[in-house]
Amino acid sequence: MPDLEVRRLGRTEMKPKALGLGGGHLGWPEQSDDNAVTTIREAIERGINFVDTSPFYGASEHRFGLALAGGWRDKVYLQTKVGSHPRFLRDWSKEATTWSLENSFRELQTEYVDSVLIHGPRYDIEEPLGTCLDVMLDWKAKGRIGHVGVGVRQHEYHRRAIEAGVDILLSYLDYTLLSQSLAEDTIPFALENDVGIILGSPLGGSMLAGPEPELQIGTEHTHDQDGKLVPATIGSLVDPAAASHAHRMWQWCNEHGVNIRDLAMQFALNAPVNGNGIVLTGPANQKEFEEAYASATTMVPESVWQGFQAEFGVRI
Repeated sequence: MPDLEVRRLGRTEMKPKALGLGGGHLGWPEQSDDNAVTTIREAIERGINFVDTSPFYGASEHRFGLALAGGWRDKVYLQTKVGSHPRFLRDWSKEATTWSLENSFRELQTEYVDSVLIHGPRYDIEEPLGTCLDVMLDWKAKGRIGHVGVGVRQHEYHRRAIEAGVDILLSYLDYTLLSQSLAEDTIPFALENDVGIILGSPLGGSMLAGPEPELQIGTEHTHDQDGKLVPATIGSLVDPAAASHAHRMWQWCNEHGVNIRDLAMQFALNAPVNGNGIVLTGPANQKEFEEAYASATTMVPESVWQGFQAEFGVRI
């Protein structure tokens, strides 16, 4: 079983392990603080040293604050986001950005965050890259924030953010067994500019996690007023084309005695980032983290990749 290698996160010169811990599912209201604290600390004890959260993820920031108290904060690079707190959702003003940062730091029980990302601009990138980014850069100059970046789906937004001088780019669902579109333009441009790359949703939003994938019913958050999928949800479980494709892969793996999660994690970890990027896994509990960690450190036989490539045209 191979160890997780240490990566470089672009010009930030942060040195995280290849696998980081995402907090998207750790803030769910039906879960407990204890569950989140246990999961976070278990990940750190396994060597994970990059953790990611957001005010959009319910109680996630608060629970990370609890988990990182008592000296645990010093063991990790900590990342959160702005622009997605429900009180100021996609409000990129100075007031909203400042309030969100102050609130996040309070919830996280810290005076310093290693990186902060502009989170999820939906239909425009210019406004977030204006006043919001200026506030973040001011906090960076004051030593409160280490590095700034964006967490967004649209590839054209990636380019604009990199041109604006961000240090980190987080994307999701676009470098998985189901889609590798991020490698066509974003990854090469990020590497050219020495921007750190973070790949989210390596399991395709749970479609590649092991259980049989099933199409989910969307909500007002997944579709626009015309009934079309919003950019953030294309290729997810509410996308019929993606769910169908994932099911065919799942069925092939079952027939061949292969755990699709092993393929998905290994594939994402072998993205063409030239050692300048990491993968985020977002477990809901300790069991899910242990499964993802095991898949990240389990080598898939060459014969399996050959068969999978012959069927789907994808391999590491």
